[in-house]
Amino acid sequence: MSVTEQPAPAPGREPGGDAAADRLRDRISADSLTSRRDYLRIVATVSGGLAIGGVGVAAGILHRHGDSETLPEAKKVADVMAPGESVAFRFPGDEDRALAVRLTDGSLVGYSAVCTHLACAVLWREDRGPDGELYCPCHEGVFDARTGEVTAGPPPRPLPRIFLTEQADGSVWAIATARSGEQAKDALCRQFGDSRPEAAQRLGCPAAARATESRRT
Repeated sequence: MSVTEQPAPAPGREPGGDAAADRLRDRISADSLTSRRDYLRIVATVSGGLAIGGVGVAAGILHRHGDSETLPEAKKVADVMAPGESVAFRFPGDEDRALAVRLTDGSLVGYSAVCTHLACAVLWREDRGPDGELYCPCHEGVFDARTGEVTAGPPPRPLPRIFLTEQADGSVWAIATARSGEQAKDALCRQFGDSRPEAAQRLGCPAAARATESRRT
């Protein structure tokens, strides 16, 4: 019989090594099962961590921008900002991502760059409407660039605001923060009250007014 006429080995069997082949197949199957179990365990752990983190952000358990009761140290954002320009920076702390935008009409706006949904990074897209838009690519969250309000997607709250000021030399500084949805006057009164009493008085903050009245009496 020629070589080409030799019968093929039985399916699933290796000639001259049936027992060894069986052991090898058993080991590969066991390794594959272990790998699948490890993979599923990793996926479950990561998914659980994301879920817990999301619940923490939504419930306010984790750190949020603007939670400080005291006036943060002012921070220089840029030497100058032209219309249509954005700058990423950190404020009030080194771990707090923030974003400053000079809108096309010259207005300066600043916000936390941490999405209020699951804390992904927020970016400014200049080409989306006259003011552009603030966009979170993780879950398609969209915020109004002028107000920080949610306009689309799953974010449950507007972006915390950062108050910016422009000096005579054109430099832009971050000076205070506001919690998500907090009115500007309330936020400034909360932080200026003890640190900048004269500014709090000019704003008409209730605590400053009471202090002035008590001094008079």
